[in-house]
Amino acid sequence: MRLLTTVAALSCYLTQRRLENKCLVPDDLALDEMSSWDRTAIGLVPTMGGLHQGHLSLMQRARQENSTVIVSIFVNPLQFSPNEDYKSYPRTLELDMHLCEQAGVDLIFAPTPEEMGVSQKSIQESKVTQVIPPSAMITGLCGGSRLGHFQGVATIVTKLFNLVQPDRAYFGQKDGQQLAIIRQLVADLNFPVEIVACPTLREASGLAFSSRNQYLSASEKQQAAVLYRGLQQAEAAFKAGVRNSEELIAAVRQEVAMVTNVLVEYIELVEPNTLMSLVTVKEEGMLAIAARLGSTRLIDNILLSDRLPIIAIDGPAGAGKSTVARQVAAKLGLVYLDTGSMYRSVTWLVLQQGIAIDDECAIAELASSCEIQLTPSQDLQSPVQVWINGTNVTQVIRTVEVTSKVSAIAAQTAVRKALVKQQQSWGKRGGLVAEGRDIGTHVFPDAEVKIFLTASVTERARRRQEDFKKQNLPEVNLEQLERDIAERDWKDSTRKVSPLQKAADAIEIQTDGFSASEVTAKIVDYCEQRISQLSSL
Repeated sequence: MRLLTTVAALSCYLTQRRLENKCLVPDDLALDEMSSWDRTAIGLVPTMGGLHQGHLSLMQRARQENSTVIVSIFVNPLQFSPNEDYKSYPRTLELDMHLCEQAGVDLIFAPTPEEMGVSQKSIQESKVTQVIPPSAMITGLCGGSRLGHFQGVATIVTKLFNLVQPDRAYFGQKDGQQLAIIRQLVADLNFPVEIVACPTLREASGLAFSSRNQYLSASEKQQAAVLYRGLQQAEAAFKAGVRNSEELIAAVRQEVAMVTNVLVEYIELVEPNTLMSLVTVKEEGMLAIAARLGSTRLIDNILLSDRLPIIAIDGPAGAGKSTVARQVAAKLGLVYLDTGSMYRSVTWLVLQQGIAIDDECAIAELASSCEIQLTPSQDLQSPVQVWINGTNVTQVIRTVEVTSKVSAIAAQTAVRKALVKQQQSWGKRGGLVAEGRDIGTHVFPDAEVKIFLTASVTERARRRQEDFKKQNLPEVNLEQLERDIAERDWKDSTRKVSPLQKAADAIEIQTDGFSASEVTAKIVDYCEQRISQLSSL
């Protein structure tokens, strides 16, 4: 791990790193490796230091998904007003470095304000060019009392994006307003960066981890936990059927009022992406609170959603993921997210429009603008009907011509990014069963149920040999199949970007000796139990 403090050194490091990474790209990416190997996969975790377990979770997620992880540590003067705690804000670089090393970070970028081209003044006093988010997003919630705060955040985040040019940037859900604003910033200014939102981590009491928790005494931390208890009361009311903002807010306020030292600044229910106030929750709402305990200002929020569950099934090649995922979806009445058909659909459209397979620019344009729909069907042979731009392509995407070209199309980064974006968009509505190698760790990290389906190398080789026989293909020696599978497992599990691994909250199911229907029954039983548990929380 390196520590750099200048823009010149950062630029030099990134140039070298990108050259090194080009040598790491495997030349045998196959269709079912949907985890988007990126030649310059750089993950950025922007922080102001004072790192804690919440930051650690961001860094660990970035380490999982990128070949290079950079953490910026910069106490940004532009986001502090003259009467706020800029000078006393926690600065713990030595401890921060230890936590970064623990998470496997490659580089810490810790510039001074002068190096970042800003003076140690508030945004109102600064003469630097400013990035100003939409006024509707910065006047409510924290924007009401922290004038200029989000302009300061947006200005420095923009500078960091330009300097690092990351593929992904990681932010915590605890700062829900900041997260929404940065997403809007990226969309409006066309930054080629994926914003990854990570769940709020909490202390044992429920208090959300925050750098400012260092200001609190042990007894104050216990008192501050009432913010989350209030949000939990509202969540319980929501699960009981309450959708009206007044009732949900009242549930929070009633609980928080029990700790008289906590002075509420606001409790509001807003749409999580636009931050517009909600009268009732129709799809999803963010219930946010800000309060003061002594001189310390604390924020927290919780997402309220009626989303149907997402079931993510990951595992190595030959574990039976596709067959089982289809059966689980049918048993539970959910949609099977047939990602393979999505790539086949794009390939069919490329061929229909006469686009050359190596014309990546034209294919990128087509993939980013096409609309794919997957709908359940009673047809046992085709349980999912596939549509692209209004045309049913369920049968035609299985032709030899499409099959022979789909690997080349799937290997293109722009295609993968466009289709993962569509998959995640569908995921917002829920009600999906999806399978792959990084479905639970990357595509749907917030899936309600995560399964890691596996089998011994010997069992998977035997299954593959049987498949070859059924398809009247030339027989392959069992020992050779075992060697091929073992090598594939090693490649999948050791690659730096989105490696094959079990999500921390997934259960592992060993399928040796079990039929697909038996494995399906196990998963369905677990899913029903898990969903019931979540509903009662």
